Parts: sequence; C-alpha cells; structure tokens
Amino acid sequence: MAKQERGTRSRQAILEAAAEVFDLRGYDAASTNEILARSGLTRGALYHHFPSKESIAMALLDAHGGALFAPERTTRLQSVIDLTFAFAVQLQCDPVLRASVRLAVEKTSFPRPVETPYEQSTVAIGELLAEAQQHGEILPGLDVGDATTVIIGAFTGLQVMSQVYTNREDLPQRVSAMWRFLLPGMVAPGLIGNLRVTPPSDELVAADVARAEVLAEQAAAEAATQAP
Repeated sequence: MAKQERGTRSRQAILEAAAEVFDLRGYDAASTNEILARSGLTRGALYHHFPSKESIAMALLDAHGGALFAPERTTRLQSVIDLTFAFAVQLQCDPVLRASVRLAVEKTSFPRPVETPYEQSTVAIGELLAEAQQHGEILPGLDVGDATTVIIGAFTGLQVMSQVYTNREDLPQRVSAMWRFLLPGMVAPGLIGNLRVTPPSDELVAADVARAEVLAEQAAAEAATQAP
C-alpha cells in the first residue's frame, strides 16, 4: 500500500510539474528535463509513469473532463451556470487544468485526441441543457446544440481575455456578465428572476466539493471491483 501511495504521489508530482511547464511554455517548447527539474524526481520515475511527453499531455487533458462536475441545484440551468463558475475558479488555482486548456486551444505538434476538451464540455453542457428543456426551463424551440456551442465559445473567449488582461483574476466577473447577456435569450418566462448569475456561496461550494469527493470514491471503488 505504501509503495502504491508513493507511486500515486510521484505521478501527481510529474503531472503538476508538467502542467506548470506546458502552461508557461506551451507543448512544443516544454522539455522533459525542465519537467524533471520541477518535479524533483528521477528520469526513471518519469518513464515509469509516462513513456513520452505526449503521454503526459494526454493525462493532463483528462483533468479537463474531471473539472466538468455538474453541481446539484434546484434547476438545471443553475447547474450549468454554477458549473461555469466552478470551472473558472479552478482555472485560477489549478495549473493542471490551465495546462489542459492551453493544450486544447494551442496549435502544436501534439496530436489531437479523439475526444478533445471541447467534446467533453459539449457533452456536459449539452446534457444539462437537454434536461432543462425537458423541465420547461428554456424557451420553446431553442436549439440546445446551438446554445451549447455559444456558451462554450463565449466562456472560452472570455477566459482567454481574462488571462491576457488580469491573469484570470477577473474571470468570475466576466462569467457573470456572460450570463446576464445570454439568459434573456434562453430562459423560459418567469424563471430568469430565480437564477443567480454570481458565484455560489462558500457553503454551496463546500457541499459541491464534498459530493464530488463521495462520487470520486464510489467511482474508484467500482473501478477496483472491476479490475482483473
């Protein structure tokens, strides 16, 4: 068990070091030497977990899907809104997620995976909007696919602008502005006044984190039972 825990810590240290390098320099300019220097590990430890720089980048992209956790709210639209706020806050503090975003938007020699972060986001947002449509939360006739594309595109553009101007410090405020403009063209009459377009309270965030941890533990236990 101790050996397994050490391996898990080593793998995470490599990912975090690589994320910092990729976020700073981009994929092509990043080197495994700099990743090793930042991680404090040996080259043997790196290649034990990742046979190449490309495999590290692929693992970082997985972090994007993990950040698309939909919080439980009384309406599906509020879940979508708070998902974008949670993603924005994580972009501010998590170098692994920032690196995955840069890998998604940057033109490099890194081969495009079959499922990109944009496909992951499209599935997460699209499913919530489809449920919102079923619950009568959005305007009749609204194209869920178009709405999903606009939300993801608007968020992507705003986070890039926020990175350029304030190193993402003002990203939550920009997300609030995005929703103030988008919701009138999406929401069913009578609901818009019940939707919050500001970041959730600390209490809600804590409850979301606790629920995410429980679900992660359940998923890990299920995966362990299915392992050969």
